[in-house]
Amino acid sequence: MRIENDVKLDFNDVLIRPKRSTLTSRKNFDLLRTFTFMHSGRTWTGVPVVAANMDTTGTFEMARALSAHKMLTALHKHYSVQDLQEFFSTFDQPDFVAYSLGIRDEDFDKLEQVLDAGLGDNFNFIVLDVPNAYLERFVLKVEELRALCPKHTIVAGNCVTNEITEEILLRGADVVKVGIGSGSACTTRRMTGVGYPQLSAIIECADAAHGISNPETGVGLVMSDGGAVYPSDAAKAFCGGTDFLMSGQFFSGFSQSGGVLVEKNGEKFKQYYGMSSKAAMQHHYGGVEKHRASEGREVLLPYKGDVNDFIDELFGSLRSTATYIGALKLKEFAKRATFLLVHRQLNRSLEQYE
Repeated sequence: MRIENDVKLDFNDVLIRPKRSTLTSRKNFDLLRTFTFMHSGRTWTGVPVVAANMDTTGTFEMARALSAHKMLTALHKHYSVQDLQEFFSTFDQPDFVAYSLGIRDEDFDKLEQVLDAGLGDNFNFIVLDVPNAYLERFVLKVEELRALCPKHTIVAGNCVTNEITEEILLRGADVVKVGIGSGSACTTRRMTGVGYPQLSAIIECADAAHGISNPETGVGLVMSDGGAVYPSDAAKAFCGGTDFLMSGQFFSGFSQSGGVLVEKNGEKFKQYYGMSSKAAMQHHYGGVEKHRASEGREVLLPYKGDVNDFIDELFGSLRSTATYIGALKLKEFAKRATFLLVHRQLNRSLEQYE
C-alpha cells in the first residue's frame, strides 16, 4: 500500500483567472478544431463535443441534431445491424457519428457483421468502450480492432493515468477516453472506491498523449468523458488540455435523447441511467449477473425540450469564456488558461445557492 500526496483536482476545485483580451465580439471566436489522427491518418474538422454512447444520449435522433452543428455522436452499442442499416440509409455524415462496441467476443462478431453489411463507410469513428481500460484484455482488443479497421479513427478507454494512456495509443488508438467514476450517472467511486478527479486526469493524460506522435500524421489525443455538469466544466476541460469532450449529462433529458418520457404532477421527466446501472443491465442482459455489482444509477431528469437550444447555450458559454481569457480559437484555451485553486470549504458553501 502507498499514498500519493499530490493534490488532484475536479472541475469544481478551480476557477479560471480572467486575462486581458483583444476580442471585440464573441462572434470572432472559432469553435472548430481540425485534427489529423495518428493512426487512421484521417483529417477531421468540427466542434469537438461528443454525445456519449449511452442508451439515453447516443441515439439516432441525437446524431441528426448534433451533426448539423458539426458535433459528434457516439451511437450506443445496442442498435441492431438492421437498425443501423435503416438509419444510414437516410444519414450521410460519417464524420459526425461513431460506432460503439465493448470487448466481448459478441461485440466484435457484431462489428464484423456491420462491416460485412457494407456499413463501414457510414462512420469514420469507432469507440471501444469499457469502464476499466487497465485490463490486459482491453489493450489486446485495441490491437485487434486496429487490425480489423485500419482506416477508422479509434477512440478507446476509459483510463485516468499517463502510463496507460501511452499504452493505448501505442496499441493503435487515435484518441484515449479519459474518466473513471466521474459521470453523474456513475457510482463506481461509491461502489469500488476507485476513481480519479477529472480535471487532473485530463491534464496528466493529455500531457502523455500529446507526447506520442506519428511524424507523418499527428499526435495522440484525449477525450474527457464524464464529470461535466455545467457549461463551465466544458471550458475547464478544454483549458485543462482535452482535445474532445464527451458527455452524457449534457445530452440527456431532451426530445432527441433516449429514455422513457414520464409525467408526474403535470410535469414532464425523462429517464437517464448509467450503462453499468441495474436498469441498463436489466434492459440489455436480463439483470445484474451475480459476480458483479451495479456501478450506475437511474434518475428522472426534468424534460428539457429540444437539444438545439442547449447547444446554443453551450456555444455561447464557451465563447464567453474565450472573451475572459483572450482566446481567439478553442485550440488556444489550454495555452491561455490559468487555474485558481478554490478552497473546498468554499465550494461546499456555494453549492447551497445553486
